Amino acid sequence: MSLSRKPAARPPAAPPHKIRIIGGRFKRTPIPVLDLPGLRPTPDRVRETLFNWLNHFWDGDFAGRRVLDAFAGSGALGLEAASRGAGEVVMIEHDRRAAAALQALCDRLGASGVRIVAGDALRAVPALGGRFDLALLDPPFGHDWLARILPALQPALAADALVYIEAEHAVEPPPWLTLLRQERAGAVYAHLFRSAAI
Repeated sequence: MSLSRKPAARPPAAPPHKIRIIGGRFKRTPIPVLDLPGLRPTPDRVRETLFNWLNHFWDGDFAGRRVLDAFAGSGALGLEAASRGAGEVVMIEHDRRAAAALQALCDRLGASGVRIVAGDALRAVPALGGRFDLALLDPPFGHDWLARILPALQPALAADALVYIEAEHAVEPPPWLTLLRQERAGAVYAHLFRSAAI
């Protein structure tokens, strides 16, 4: 007589050690993913969707665009923008090891239009100066970052700037953001908004 056994629980999936840039001049460049708490690289499918959206609204023209990646992590989002020809990409990362890894990768690529800022996004954004055409917000889940960062972000945006938000739930935006696109991929909700001029 055989005993029934419960199926063994699967261990949680480990994040990939490397992901790749999916488009532009740095296409197929591997990006190392450090084993850090809360680090969750945007999946390829979601990045592809986002940049399809951006290509639509900008007619594929990233030249001269100023881009902010406020929670850079692995750097996947900001590096995709740089790869497609963004004029300047500012990437903020609070973890010093992740920031150092991003700087080393940008140096290796010769990505001179990318600036890495090691620090806290809430403090760094108001100090950056200038206005951004695109803000990429992919904060660690479960820490209520969006409620804190959006008020600090609004004055840093150009008129009609685009704001991408990745979250663990559908986002209810403040009145100054208008939803353009939204998609769910597994546990990730991706949103693209347009900001009102202030």
